[in-house]
Amino acid sequence: MTPADALDQLRAAGDPARAVGAAAYHKAPRVYLGVTVPVITEMAKGWRDTLDVEARVALAAALWASDIHEAKVAAAKLLTQARLRPDDAAWALIASWAPGFDGWATADQACDAGGRRLVADPGRIDEVETWTTHPNMWTRRAALVITLPWTKLAFPKPEDEAIRTRVLGWAAAYVADRDWFIQKAVAWWLRDLSKHAPDRTAAFLAAHGHAMKPFARKEAGKYL
Repeated sequence: MTPADALDQLRAAGDPARAVGAAAYHKAPRVYLGVTVPVITEMAKGWRDTLDVEARVALAAALWASDIHEAKVAAAKLLTQARLRPDDAAWALIASWAPGFDGWATADQACDAGGRRLVADPGRIDEVETWTTHPNMWTRRAALVITLPWTKLAFPKPEDEAIRTRVLGWAAAYVADRDWFIQKAVAWWLRDLSKHAPDRTAAFLAAHGHAMKPFARKEAGKYL
């Protein structure tokens, strides 16, 4: 599967009318083909099944670099897998995308893939922490989105609790940022955490909730 072949398949599945709507909705200035995420997911799964890890990473790199919306989604889908060995090149590629994030849709797909690589090697969180002070808002936001797997643990180990504490520290620093997407990301992290660790979410809100935007504070406490 070459990048040209993959792009041809994506274009063939496109819908011009849907593409116009997607461009208006996502707003990021790039080409849109009008292919739905479920269709992209199935395509990427088919490609993934025929490629070794090295070839998969190379294809993902080329598709992301095309700057076509659906190709970026497909690039992330190629690397969205819990067990991926070796995965250093996949992690390096995903991390290299982070400084250029420019919208939630492609960033969240990349973070979905990256979160699995973080779980595989939690030491990579040191690199993610550098994103928290990046000048790009989408990169700062990604630090929370990519660590969402730690909100979903019903029986966290001590090292998982340590990561939760670390990320909650980032979230506390983000509270002063009035950007809607940053506030939403903080709320998202807290809301998901509250399903398994309501005490930690409640404690965060007691300490910092007054400084959050009202919508974010309400969303964070939705399940308390």
